[in-house]
Formats: sequence, C-alpha cells, structure tokens
Amino acid sequence: KQWYQRRVAITAGAKGIGQQDHIQQMDLPDIYRGEYRDPDTAGVKFGSQSRVLIDNIHKRGAKVAGFIGESMLSCGGQVILPAGYLATIYDAVHEAGGLCIADEVQVGFGRCGTGMWVFETQGVVPDIVTIGKPMGNGHPVSAVVTTRAIADMYYNNRPAYFNTYGGNPVSMAVGLAVLDVIKKENLVEHARVTGALMLEELLLLKEKHQCIGDVRGMGLFLGIEFVKDRLTRDPDENTAVAIKKQMYKNQIIVSTEGRYNNIIKIKPPMTFDRQNVEHFIKYFDRCIAKVVGSPLTFY
Repeated sequence: KQWYQRRVAITAGAKGIGQQDHIQQMDLPDIYRGEYRDPDTAGVKFGSQSRVLIDNIHKRGAKVAGFIGESMLSCGGQVILPAGYLATIYDAVHEAGGLCIADEVQVGFGRCGTGMWVFETQGVVPDIVTIGKPMGNGHPVSAVVTTRAIADMYYNNRPAYFNTYGGNPVSMAVGLAVLDVIKKENLVEHARVTGALMLEELLLLKEKHQCIGDVRGMGLFLGIEFVKDRLTRDPDENTAVAIKKQMYKNQIIVSTEGRYNNIIKIKPPMTFDRQNVEHFIKYFDRCIAKVVGSPLTFY
C-alpha cells in the first residue's frame, strides 16, 4: 500500500487521476512495522489478504486480471518478503483465473546473491516477469518475459502496440554483454558474499547506535531503518535524511525510502567489494555519530 504513496500523491495532485476503483492494494508485508511480525507465519498471513481483495472484486461482478508486485520491495523500504508470501498470493490469484506478474526491474539480475531472480527465493514461478535497469548497466533497455501461451494470446489479439526502438541491435548487444559479465565475473556469488559481509557490519553498527531500529537485506540489497525509540519504533525521518546528506559530503550516495522516508537504502554496483564495504562502514559510522552524537568507531 505504501510503495509509491508519495509519488502517487504528487502525480495525482498535478494532473493524474489517482488510484482507480478496479485496483486493489495490499498492505506492505513488513515484519518490522506491520501487523504480523513472526517471520514463520507472517508471509502466509500477509498473503492471505489477497483472498479478501479477490472476494471484493467478485462481489462487484468483476473478474481478477492479475497481481503485480516486486519480488523484494525497494521504494517501499527495502522490505524482504516473508516466506510463503508470494506463494499464498499466487495460489489465490491463479484459482481466481488471474495472472501473476513479478517486478524484477530493480532487484533482478543476481543482486539478491541466491540466483538471478528474487522470485525464486519465494518458490514461485510467475506468469510474467518485468526486467530492466541493471539489464543495460546504465543503457536504457528493458524486457518482458512470459510464457508462449500468453505471448501467442497477445499476438493473436493484435493490440494497438508499437515500439520504435524495440529489439534494436545496439540495446540487444548491451544486454548480452551484461549477461556475459555477470556470468564470467561470478557476480551472483559475489553479491552473496559481499552482501553478507555488509549485513554483518551493519548489524554491529546497530548494536552501537540506538537510532538504528532495524537492519535487513539480501545480497547487495540492504536497508537501515532509523527510529526515535526502539521500543515504540517511531520512525525518524530527520535523522535518516541528515545522515544521507552527511554521506553525500563524503562522496557516498545513498537514498532514503519507505512510507516515512526513514530508511536508508543501499543498493551498490554488483562489483562492490570488501574494500568498498570497509570504506562505506567507516564513513557511515562517522556520519551517524556526527548527526546523533554517538561515539565513533575508528577503522
């Protein structure tokens, strides 16, 4: 529900029409701040909301078209989906005759460190996968991957669709080069090892700085949530933004995300190595100390 709340509000205020009645939104499956916090059961409980929303659709005399969601939630606050979440939703949507779409635009191509695609960590097979961004390593290229049956249905119905640059040889060469580098440089395993080190170091900082409420991540996809109080979990946007700006002054780019804009997002290049981790942690520690007055750890 909170994925793009800020952006949607801005767009709707300018000239957009906002969320339409036929679109149903699910709650953010956040085990740190959400309704369900037991990692063993939260996935199924959050995912079961899909059946309630499907019932709402049917009560209006409508049919279910499909479900679309990121395989890890990026702009929603670096949320790692709890086990069983997507499987629960996919089962419900398929039973209702809908399609399941995995958005891997930000999180795909090995960033999670367990494989090329994050949806695999949830034990599901989507009907459609959208990919882009890292696909071109800076070059604008994206793609939609689907089954032959769905592709044939699209083609045979002859929808009014045209793409001037679709499939152009330059973009295809770029995409193939990216795949070659990921394979030759073993970047998926690199993301797993380097990400585990980064997570370990960030958890040590959490023990030291009381302003850090939660540290979470998978591979080279990490989030640090800042709070005013660990017991109440009140979000602390001011501290997160101030630390982000201090990092800028040290030539390190991070962003703040989430419903309350209190989560620092770390999604570095896939070539990020041990030396980069040490450099990042050193300055992150210093920037936190400067903002909140905590003692420094010297490296």
